[in-house]
This record gives sequence, C-alpha cells and structure tokens, in this order.
Amino acid sequence: MDSRAALPRFTSLLFLLFLAPVFSSSSSSSRPQWVLQRVPLVLAQQTEARSAPHFLSPARLDVSSPCDPECHKRAPRPSYWDLRRLLAYETLHSDGQLTETAVGIYGYDPSSNTSPAYSARSSGKAERSHVRRKRQIFGHDGRFSIAGQNFLLKYPFSVAVKLSTGCSGTLVGDRHVLTAAHCVHDGKNYVKGAQKLRVGFLKTKQRDTRASFYASSNFTNHVEGGPAPYGPPTNDKMKFQWIRAKRTHVPKGWIKGNANDIGMDYDYALLELKKPHKRRHMKLGVSPPAQRLPGRRVHFSGFDNDRPGKLVYRFCRAGEETSDLLYQHCDAQPGASGSGVYARMWDGRRQRWERKVIGVFSGHQWVERQGATQEFNVAVRITPLKYAQICYWIKGNFVDCREG
Repeated sequence: MDSRAALPRFTSLLFLLFLAPVFSSSSSSSRPQWVLQRVPLVLAQQTEARSAPHFLSPARLDVSSPCDPECHKRAPRPSYWDLRRLLAYETLHSDGQLTETAVGIYGYDPSSNTSPAYSARSSGKAERSHVRRKRQIFGHDGRFSIAGQNFLLKYPFSVAVKLSTGCSGTLVGDRHVLTAAHCVHDGKNYVKGAQKLRVGFLKTKQRDTRASFYASSNFTNHVEGGPAPYGPPTNDKMKFQWIRAKRTHVPKGWIKGNANDIGMDYDYALLELKKPHKRRHMKLGVSPPAQRLPGRRVHFSGFDNDRPGKLVYRFCRAGEETSDLLYQHCDAQPGASGSGVYARMWDGRRQRWERKVIGVFSGHQWVERQGATQEFNVAVRITPLKYAQICYWIKGNFVDCREG
C-alpha cells in the first residue's frame, strides 16, 4: 500500500487512539479518575556515612524469590517501626561515598495498608489467573517496537530511558529517573557499574518516515483489537545520549536482602542526574486497585534485550495484587525491568486526561515451590508511603509532597 494514500486513515486512527477518550462521555463521573488524596510524610532525619561498596557483581536482570502472591498476602503487616526501618535508605554518590539516612513517618495510620482514596473494593473475589506459562512471552508476543523520531521523541514514549547496567527507567522529574533497585543493588551490595551509572536517552541518527508509519499503524490496530504489531524491518539507526547519575537512592527494605519475603515490595530506586535532561517527565501517582484501572490495563515501555536499540511498548490486563505488588502477564524480556508502569485516567482538577507512573516493573520472578517452577511478571506498586518517599527524594521538601 502507498503510505501517502494510507496517511488519512492512519491519522484518523491515531486521533481515535489518543484523543477519542476525551469525548467518550459528557459526564465526568463515568470516566476512570485519579483520586486526589493526602499522603503521609516520610522525612529524612539523621544521615551517617557507611563503608564504600565493592561493586563486584554484575547486575541481574531477573529476580528470584521463594514468595509467590499467596505468600505475600499472608505476610504480617509491618508495624510503624518496621516501616521506618524499611523506608530508611542508602544514597550512593558518584564519588563512591555511601550514606544511610533514617526517616520519620508522620500522618500514617498503621491499621490500614491501603490507600484511603482507593480503599473501596468490589464485592466479588479478586480475579486470579490459574494458568502460569513457563515463559516470559505469554502466548502470542504482544510487544511492538516504537520506530521513527516522530514517535520516539514524543510523550509518553520519550520518558523511557536505558541504564548502563542493562535495565530501563522512567523520567519522573527534571533530573530524576525511577527504576528497579535490583538494577543497581543485588540485595547485598551495589553492582558493577553502579558507581559510574549512566542513563541513556534514545535518539535517531536519521529519519525514516515510512518505518514510523508502519510501526504506528500496527500499534493503533493492536490497541483497538486488531492483529499484533509486526511491521517491516526498519532502517533507523539508533544511538543513546548518556548522562551520568549524581546520586542513587535505594530503600533499606530492598537492601536487607532481596530473597526474603518482603524484599520484592521495595524493589525501586531513584537516580538523580548530574544535569537536567530537558524532556517532559511523567508524574507519580498512588497506585489504585487493579479493578479501578481503565480496562484493568497497565502500560510500560522499556529496552528489552532481545530487541537491541529498540524501545518496546506493551500493555496488558493486571492480575492478582497485594498492597505492594501487582502481578500481570505483560510480555517482557530482561532489560525491561525498571520500566515505569503507568495508567491514563481523568484528572478532575485539571480537567484533562493524565498519565501517571503507578509502579515499577520489577521483572520476571521465578518461584520454586515443591520442586516445580512458577513464573510471574511483577510490578512494585507506588503506595502512599512510597509516593511520599520518592516525592521527597525528587522535591527535597515535604510541602510539595502532601497530595498524591
């Protein structure tokens, strides 16, 4: 087909994909909405120097844990003092220095481990998936590569970045990147390359309009229920522009060991870059229950290892969940871990549709149970406490972190 002849059809589909929800209903009550709420305060208190890390082990791009969803659901609820210990954090500086910071928690009700604004649950039982396929691509591969400068550099795809340790991340501030903790720390020590960590921004060396058209048309068809997005090979030559990380924050909940029952709950980290990246970033949001997500879907983009130099987008239906974790079967390969999981809902205050990061894709989790291997794709949910902590890391004050 002549791409010029198909351009009007493509433009219409793109309009339907990105703009049609705005006109889907005249009543805002029928729209899935972000719920503005007061969040607790997680404030830095005493900071002390720690011994310099060794940086010996390579970063692992998958995560192993003996704890499956039922195990996490049975775990005892952490006390106030447990949370203070878990939300304390280490900061790795680019000069190799390491500090540990104790935190205080204020305005938090320890009797509730859910967000007040999203506490309403459906009367039915939580949906569960009874079939676990032993592979990271669940059934037909539903991923597709974003091609062409017109789309790589456009929001929301432009917020995805690559870490020099092999993972992905998401821009959540003018110079801040949210990623998975295991991308920089193995639970015992910082990984090789963490001291000189760099963040890569994907750019194109040359423009290929035809490739962009095919990739985007397939994307639109797939989102609207058409065939999976497989377009012709593109000729785009890709490159990364790299910026060094100045500081890396990792919660102690992860550092106390990623092989225990609760380590997975804290598999997130925040990087502060040495200079602003000058791209639009995505806001943080408190993770709503899965049934409140539009279509119960989550989305994320990352740099899967089996498609080098390509930005890979996917979406899927969310499955089981705990107060801290969201399980799903989004197709993914190593390298996508650390990607920001986001949703798009109506912002009643600003009267517009808004995408917000509600979790961090931890990756492919292997669980050994009674000699058999089960596999899950896991995302760490941004709870009110985690929102408060990450926001404080970004803003440096609590005044701008009271509402999430």
